[in-house]
Amino acid sequence: MCGIAGIVGSRPVNRQAVQAMTNLMEHRGPDDGGLWASDDGRVVLGHRRLAIIDPTKAGHQPMQSADGNLVVTYNGEIYNYLELAERLKGEGHVFRSQSDTEVLLAVYERWGTRGFSELNGMFAFAIFDSNTSQLICARDRFGEKPFLYVEREGHVAFASEYKALFCLDGVAAEVRDEQLLAFLHQPRRGLDDCRETVFRGINQLLPGEVMCIHTRTLEAEVSRYWTLTPDADAARMTTDGAAVRFRELLEDAVALRMRSDVRVGSCLSGGLDSSSIVCLNRQHIGPSAGYHVFTGRFPGTPADEWAFTQQVIEATNVESHETTPTPEGLADEISAFAWYNELPVGSSSQYAQWCVFRLAAEHGVTVLLDGQGADEILGGYEQYFRNYLATLTQSGEIDRRDDEIAAIHLRYPAALADTSENLKTRLPFRIRRALAHLTNKGSDFRFGVATKHGNALGQQADDLGDVPLLDALNEDAFQAHLPTLLRYGDRNSMAHSREVRLPFCDHRLAEFAFAMPPGHLMGDAQTKRLLRDAMKGILPEPVRTRWNKQGFRPPQEQWFEGSFGVVAREIIASNAFRQRGYWDVDWWQKIMRRMTAGEGHLAWDLWKPVMAEVWQRHFVDVVSRQQRYAVFAEAAS
Repeated sequence: MCGIAGIVGSRPVNRQAVQAMTNLMEHRGPDDGGLWASDDGRVVLGHRRLAIIDPTKAGHQPMQSADGNLVVTYNGEIYNYLELAERLKGEGHVFRSQSDTEVLLAVYERWGTRGFSELNGMFAFAIFDSNTSQLICARDRFGEKPFLYVEREGHVAFASEYKALFCLDGVAAEVRDEQLLAFLHQPRRGLDDCRETVFRGINQLLPGEVMCIHTRTLEAEVSRYWTLTPDADAARMTTDGAAVRFRELLEDAVALRMRSDVRVGSCLSGGLDSSSIVCLNRQHIGPSAGYHVFTGRFPGTPADEWAFTQQVIEATNVESHETTPTPEGLADEISAFAWYNELPVGSSSQYAQWCVFRLAAEHGVTVLLDGQGADEILGGYEQYFRNYLATLTQSGEIDRRDDEIAAIHLRYPAALADTSENLKTRLPFRIRRALAHLTNKGSDFRFGVATKHGNALGQQADDLGDVPLLDALNEDAFQAHLPTLLRYGDRNSMAHSREVRLPFCDHRLAEFAFAMPPGHLMGDAQTKRLLRDAMKGILPEPVRTRWNKQGFRPPQEQWFEGSFGVVAREIIASNAFRQRGYWDVDWWQKIMRRMTAGEGHLAWDLWKPVMAEVWQRHFVDVVSRQQRYAVFAEAAS
C-alpha cells in the first residue's frame, strides 16, 4: 500500500511540486520514497512506499523495466503475482526482484492494457510507456484504491489523495455544494459514485477503468478494462453445489491475501463476514500458527458484539486485542481524523474503524484482512428483501414469493415495513418542511438545509424501491454504497500506515454470486444465504445463524451526551456554521434541544451538519492555506 503522484506537462515539470505531493502522503508510505523524471522533464512520477512484498531496495518505486522503456508508480497489491510471474517466466521473462510491482510492469509489457483483467488485486497505478508516449492509469475493479486527477491547461496531475493535488498552483478547494448536501442526505450517494468529485475540477477514475493520457497532446481517453460478467457455469448449480464452490473461491481469496513479507492479522467484529475470514484463515495457516485479531468494543451497550467475537476467538485460538473507542477520543482527535479522511464521513463508525487500525499499528501488524464487501455482493441487508421479492414477482414465482413474505415477517419483522406513501409524504416538500418547523417535529435532514438547497434535495429519491435483486446489488457494490465504505477503509488504514485487504472484493466471488438464482442469495428468509451455507461446519453455529445485521457502529446517541456533545454544541452555535450558507441554523439548534431532552435518535441526524463543519475547518480551510507549488519548472525558478 502506497501513495502515488505525478504530473504530465506540455513543458518541463517542477520536480519540487511532485516531491511536495508525495511528502503530504508520507503516512501512506513511511518506508521509502522516490521521484522519476523523463529525459525531457515533461513526465514526473512520485511515490511513497509501505513495503509489504519484497521490502528490499529491489522493490523501490517508481520502478523501471529492464530496458528502461516503462516506469510505474503503483499503490496496492497484486495478490496473484506469483502465478502471473510463472506464466511470464514460461514466456521468457526474467525478473530482477520478488516484488509484485515488477510483475505488474511485465504484465503490461507482455499483454498491454488487456493484461489488467488478469490482475487479482486492489490497485491504482500509472505506467509511463516511452514507446507510445502514453501514461497508462488504472484503478481496481471495486475501487479499493483511489485515483484522483486534475486536467488543466498544459498539464494533467494525479494523486492518491486530495491534499496532494491541493498543493499545486491553480487547484482550489472549491466545494460543489449540491453534491456535498446530497451525500449528507443519503451517504450512499454523492461523493464516490461519479467521476466528478465534491471538489470542482478534481475527477476520479471509477472502479474498473483505465485512462490513457497522450503525453504529447495531453488528450485523455477513459475506458473500461473490466465489466462484471456473471459466471455462466455457476448459474446451473444447485444450492449445495454453489455453497461448496463458493467456499472454495473464498478460501482461495483469503489465501491469496495472506501473501506478505510482513505480519498479517485480521479485523474481527463478531459478524458473519469477518468471522468467516478468521475461521478460514485458521484452516489455511494451521492450528498452531500465531495470528492476531483486532476488535472495537462498546461495553455495556447494544452495539457491543463481544459475545459473538469471543466464540470465534475461542474456536480459532487467535490472539485477541480490543479497543474501546470513546467520544472523548473523537473530540481529542477530531482534527487529525478529518485531515486524513479528507471528506465527510457518514457516522461515528468510521472513527471506531480508525481506532482498530491504530490498535493494529500499536501491535506491529501491518496488514489486516477484513470482511467489507460481502453485504453488497451477497445480499446482506434486510432492505434487499424487497428487491428479492420483486424479482420473484417479475419471474412469476408468486406462490414462492408469498411463502417468503410470511417467513421474512417472522424472522425480519421490520424488513418489509409499509413504505407506501401516506398523506404526509404525498405533501409537497416545502409544505412538509413548513409543518416540521411549525410543530417542532420531524427529523428529515432536509428540513435543516437552507431553503435554496433543501428544495432541490426534496426532489431526490431515497431508496431503490422495487428494483430486482441483482440490479440493486450491482448498484450498491460498484456505484453507490460500497465505494464509499472502501474510501473510509483506505483513508483510516493509511492514516496509521496499515494495509487492509478484503477477500470478499475478489472479482471471482462477484462473478460467481451474480450468476446465482435469487433464492441462492436470499431464499428461505436468509440474508447472505450463500455464505451461511458455505460456512457450515466452519463458523461457530451461533455466529453462522445470526439473523440480525448489526453494523459496526458506536452508541452515537450516548456519544452526544459526553465530550463530543460539547464539540457539537460549539459548532452549531458558531458564526462559521451560520456563515457557510448551507444550514437553517434555528432548526439544528431545535434538534440539539430535542436530543438533549431525550430524543436520542436525533444524534444520527445531528452528526451530518456537525461533521460537515468539522471537515470544512480541519480539511478544506487547511488545504486552502497550505503552500502551493508551481507546476512547471521555469515558473518555480
